[in-house]
Amino acid sequence: MIDFDKYAKYSKPGPRYTSYPTAVEFGSDFTEDSYKKALKRSEIAQQKLPLSLYIHLPFCRSACYFCGCNVIYTSKEEKKARYIQYLKKELALLKESIDTKRPVVQFHFGGGTPTFFNAQELQSVCELVQAVFTNFTADCEISCEVDPRYFSYKQMQVLKSFGFNRLSFGVQDFEAQVQAAINRKQSFEIVQSAVNLARDFGISSINFDLIFGLPFQNRKSFQRTLDSVLKLEPSRLAIFNYAHVPWLKKTMRKIDGSTLPPPQEKLHILQESITKLASNGYEMIGMDHFAKKDDELYKAKITNSLRRNFQGYTTKGFSQTIGIGVTSISEGLDYYAQNFKELSLYESALDSGLLPTERGVELSKDDRLRKGVIMELMNNLRLDFAKFEYEFGICFHEYFADELDNLKPFVDVGLVQKDKTGLSTSPTGAMLIRNIAMLFDSYLHKNRGKETFSKTI
Repeated sequence: MIDFDKYAKYSKPGPRYTSYPTAVEFGSDFTEDSYKKALKRSEIAQQKLPLSLYIHLPFCRSACYFCGCNVIYTSKEEKKARYIQYLKKELALLKESIDTKRPVVQFHFGGGTPTFFNAQELQSVCELVQAVFTNFTADCEISCEVDPRYFSYKQMQVLKSFGFNRLSFGVQDFEAQVQAAINRKQSFEIVQSAVNLARDFGISSINFDLIFGLPFQNRKSFQRTLDSVLKLEPSRLAIFNYAHVPWLKKTMRKIDGSTLPPPQEKLHILQESITKLASNGYEMIGMDHFAKKDDELYKAKITNSLRRNFQGYTTKGFSQTIGIGVTSISEGLDYYAQNFKELSLYESALDSGLLPTERGVELSKDDRLRKGVIMELMNNLRLDFAKFEYEFGICFHEYFADELDNLKPFVDVGLVQKDKTGLSTSPTGAMLIRNIAMLFDSYLHKNRGKETFSKTI
């Protein structure tokens, strides 16, 4: 048994690295004009990369206290109809700014609660998108986040008719006490019914989102949740570390911090989850995903084609992400751009005929290099120094001399193995990959002392 008490010291604020630079570095000096110029560059310098489309559907009927997403709580049906009309305006402007006939390899509905939109509303959004972006590839990954509490036969009919082939169900935890504490009550039977509905329509790629570190969780309780999950046989799992940031998310203030498991218990939960899932045919992917060996996520890991973005791990190589909707984030090789977070400002920009860009960042050569290093660690838990030396024309040991020196404590305790050609993590080091990646982040010193990130454990 691993003595996790000695690793509790690594529990410190740090990014999840869904991007680099992280979103806290996005600035308002990156404007709508900056974004349009970035899109124009992508048409030329980036050899017309394939596209990934992310559509943010932000509405939820009620708050789940653990949630860190950008959501808008409402019970008013007219808000959804109005939002769809603004998506139509944004899509029309994008058509003027980018070649929308480029291949689309990924299309994702995120939220909020996408299935809070009824079947007719989901159909309207799909029709709007596919009228503008007309070249969906035959193997396009088309996915939707699903709240099992809001999922109907008619919604599934619409999703199937538009080619959706992956569904991700928000499960979090099956324990009644945990569900009550996070205001997310859903029985095993509700989830089972939603999964059966998806499978009846031929959806074979089913993901469950779970969270460890929630109130009242412990090793035994989470093992019971995993036992229930395994009965439903999802093809992949995302087991996220709960990010308790009540200074950023007001709803998290409803969670009693004294009920959260300590870092040592969280490490035990994760380690025992890895062991249990491995014995049931699931392989660990990166730091928080698991997949069966016949799943594309596992195959992408084997071929080193995993990619990490704001939706987690994806199975395609690098593609240019076009974020559509309030708060959504777009990504190119040398930029990130984010839409307005406030719905009124998002609407105002579109009413003025402007793409609703609020902020973003252009990446320097150093940013691109460090992004590559950090994402390689997050994806594959290892680094091949020669890869970056060839691509960026550097000597890795010279360029990252300080970082490699700071890595020594991780090497000394066996969390990292390093030689002249590269480095890799141990199984325990994989659970601390955020801490290891942080050593290569040149921005962290700016945020030291600020309440910016959740704890790594």
